[in-house]
Amino acid sequence: MLRDCTDYRDIFLNDRPLMDARAPVEFHKGAFPGAVNLPLMNDLERQKVGTCYKQHGQQAAIELGHHLVSGAVKAERIEAWAEFARAHPDGYLYCFRGGLRSQITQQWLKSEAGIDYPRIGGGYKALRNFLIDTLEQAVNQCDFVLLGGMTGTGKTELLVQLRNGLDLEGHANHRGSSFGKRATGQPSNIDFENRLAIDLLKKRDAGIDQFVLEDESRVVGSCALPLPLYQGMQQYPMVWLEDSFEDRVQRILRDYVVDLSAEFSAVHGEQGFVLFSERLLESLNNVQKRLGGERHRRMLLLMEDALAEQGRSGSVDLHQGWIEGLLREYYDPMYVFQREKKGARIEFAGEQKAVLEYLHDRLNQKA
Repeated sequence: MLRDCTDYRDIFLNDRPLMDARAPVEFHKGAFPGAVNLPLMNDLERQKVGTCYKQHGQQAAIELGHHLVSGAVKAERIEAWAEFARAHPDGYLYCFRGGLRSQITQQWLKSEAGIDYPRIGGGYKALRNFLIDTLEQAVNQCDFVLLGGMTGTGKTELLVQLRNGLDLEGHANHRGSSFGKRATGQPSNIDFENRLAIDLLKKRDAGIDQFVLEDESRVVGSCALPLPLYQGMQQYPMVWLEDSFEDRVQRILRDYVVDLSAEFSAVHGEQGFVLFSERLLESLNNVQKRLGGERHRRMLLLMEDALAEQGRSGSVDLHQGWIEGLLREYYDPMYVFQREKKGARIEFAGEQKAVLEYLHDRLNQKA
């Protein structure tokens, strides 16, 4: 008898290998960390079968599917599944609802390759619903504190040092600001939510029920925060991280110029610096309306000169000019306003060492 699994908690806590038998278009809309897409049908085949189902019913659609995936195509796909199953004997396969596609995949693996590989009961939809419930339960049952502070104070740097930190920007692969795009793309919104839910699940399994997360807007780049969490963030208590203006400038220079430039070069090779320069200029242009024409032109000239010098000599010193200008004239006034607006919720403020100690003590007192 072919095996099913419905222990979704175990699957995510132990990072069980997952074979996703859905079509690529479904996979790219949303999947789970580490899942591998080995579809029963490609996008075109799925489309044809779907059209046949609507026009002629289920039996005709099944027959068409068997016709489309037959012979050498069928053998090639079974071999790919078998390779995955042999490499990951503790894994599972799934389709969208744990229905026909995963049943056929499981049956063919058994009959053609002699491998009895378990599938996930309820499929992708059941796993996804489990993670949505995990998120909502955490929001309803756990305590949260927000980490705020001016741009460049090192909030993410501090957050990753906490065992109860939730790195929203890390899960979204974005630094959160208008300049936050990385050399690699962002996950889909579903993937972002899945990563966050699994992080919460693992930390709660380790006994943590108080979490620290950065004070973010509703979207981190293109990834929207789950609505229940974002609504909670409008009232959670806050801790405010402080640092000197000079240190903030140096941190932004490191993160958004030195490290980002190196990241683009690592991903794109010789074209890396050109693409990095385009990205930096694009980021500045994205805030042109909010900066106003005169300030934007002034910052743009500083940035263009800095990029030209960096390209010639490798020196990044000139970048400090536009960074200092943006902080003083754009970001800092916004954050001063935010701090005043949220002042009643701020329970502690200090530099990194003091804030780390406070948050460690806060967690220990809760425990």
